[in-house]
Amino acid sequence: MSATTARPPRSSTCSSRPASAWAFTVDCRPLAIPAFRRMWAASVICAVGGSFSVVAVPTQLFTVTGSSAAVGAAAGVSFAAMVAAAVWSGALADRMDRRTMLLAAHLGLALTYAALWLQAVLGSRSVPVLLVAVALQGLTYGTVLTTTGATVPRLVPARLLPAANSLSSLVRYGGSVLGPMLAGVLVPVVGLGTLYLLDAVALLAVVWAVAMLPPLPPLPPLPPLPPPTTGTGTGTGTGTGTGTGTEESAVGTEGGGRGTSAARRTLAGFRYLAADRLLVAVLAVDLAAMIFGMPSALFPELARHVFGGTAGGGTQTGLLYAAYPAGVFAAGLLSGTFTRARRHGALVAVAAVAWGITVVLVGLAPELWIALAALMLGGAVNFVLSTFRTTIVQAHTGDAVRGRVQGALTVVLVGGPQIANVLHGSAGAALQDVTGPLHDAASALSGPRIVICAGGLLTVVTVTAIAWAIPDLRRYIAPAPAPTLTRAPAPAPVLGPVAGPASPVVPADRVSPASASRARAGRG
Repeated sequence: MSATTARPPRSSTCSSRPASAWAFTVDCRPLAIPAFRRMWAASVICAVGGSFSVVAVPTQLFTVTGSSAAVGAAAGVSFAAMVAAAVWSGALADRMDRRTMLLAAHLGLALTYAALWLQAVLGSRSVPVLLVAVALQGLTYGTVLTTTGATVPRLVPARLLPAANSLSSLVRYGGSVLGPMLAGVLVPVVGLGTLYLLDAVALLAVVWAVAMLPPLPPLPPLPPLPPPTTGTGTGTGTGTGTGTGTEESAVGTEGGGRGTSAARRTLAGFRYLAADRLLVAVLAVDLAAMIFGMPSALFPELARHVFGGTAGGGTQTGLLYAAYPAGVFAAGLLSGTFTRARRHGALVAVAAVAWGITVVLVGLAPELWIALAALMLGGAVNFVLSTFRTTIVQAHTGDAVRGRVQGALTVVLVGGPQIANVLHGSAGAALQDVTGPLHDAASALSGPRIVICAGGLLTVVTVTAIAWAIPDLRRYIAPAPAPTLTRAPAPAPVLGPVAGPASPVVPADRVSPASASRARAGRG
């Protein structure tokens, strides 16, 4: 049997159809790739042991100042630093070795936590020192997020990107729940300083995993392809992440030269992003879902005025905040049910609409358990949305601009919830003055209910309008793995390991121009 028709052993590939009921649980196929497996295992350690500062920093600020305004100021400083880091590091990731950037960012984050530990041990009560540390934390963490997103497609074949992203999201959301809970238990036992030290130590596992990666310099450009006749991102075969000369030439003349400033390279990357209708649609859908449909700022008011919670918190408030990540985590445990799907664009749109519907159900829920069930369902569909949103951005974008596009995605991910908190909080406060006297008579008219329902409806309407106006999104289908590709992968020091020793996988960034052309025409 020829090399082009031989079937790889089961250990190196997965069937397009699940072989058993276990295939519907966590899709672990990317863990067969050593480099990704090491990074993922290290992220498991860091997700819990490296997230204690989420509780420690606000706690120390409030202890020192006695004011929640200082906590809010720190959140604003961190947000601004992360946005700046995402834009800057995205441009840098397209020009230098991404392993080097990841090493520098993780080491910088570990040193920041070590500095926080030192100031806590010395008994410092300086707010400016804490705010500087928070800014450094935002800069390094924003760089980590952006560079990691641009690195994963170099380690994992395109067909496994949904599974790889779902595994990463599972760890991230699981850590965001377990880490703060464990930190809250440890604070009175070991003190804030020890939490900072544990964060720094946990990051050493990630530093080791990154150091074990092969070098990941920018890929050499391939010959440019003729542009698709239906426009950028249309049809059913785009999104292979080929890194062809089309993307490289789009930014190379303005933002790719070595003598070009980082600012011009960044602007060129944003121009490339704005010109791609599929990427614009994906980011617009994600923004609509987060800004209109993320009512977490209203949970305390909803818990108190609608579900009978106590002022300032209580069980109802805690349950409302915990239900969403619980749904996300549950969906991650069943990722095998959807990671093999190929209609990524339609799944993004449908998941966003479903999220809007669940938000409306939360606003209308007459009982707390109904609201919790709706939030858990919303978390599950949002997991699907985030998995395929990230996959489309990674696979559809060429390596020459992947860092900058990933930087834009990081800005959306960081900024969306912040804007949602401001929008929902302001709207809820405005309606509170109008509907406050009606709480006892008709809780269905309460301010938080109206704002939450309106946000859910706006999500449904906006996402539907985007999917109708930009058909590239709903038509996008990830190309099936091409069995006729026989060209060996590039040397490991450049691209890193790929799955399957018996049947080498051609990395998506190195597909030949002819194969990419067939994929664009829907024949790949």
